[in-house]
Amino acid sequence: MNYKQYEVILINLDPTVGSEIQKTRACLIISPKEMNYSNIIVAPMTSKYKDYPTRVKISKDSFVVLDQIRTVSVKRVLKKLDIKITSKQKNEVKSIIKTMLVD
Repeated sequence: MNYKQYEVILINLDPTVGSEIQKTRACLIISPKEMNYSNIIVAPMTSKYKDYPTRVKISKDSFVVLDQIRTVSVKRVLKKLDIKITSKQKNEVKSIIKTMLVD
């Protein structure tokens, strides 16, 4: 299956080590579609609000956790979810990633 950047998918993130975010949860794909054949880069999502600069609010009770970015096999993907993010949210994700990893 071909996965596109900024799609939201359901992934089994277990097993994990230490304080990595775990269990089966929604994740935002942040890698470009040209890379998404065997592995994808994702940011997990959570319903727990924390006032961290690395979280992007997607809905009332849904946040992308950009400080937990990871690369996973597409074999972990359970299904695509019908959750859309806005252009404004995409730009916020890009800005935070740039601040975290580039600046």
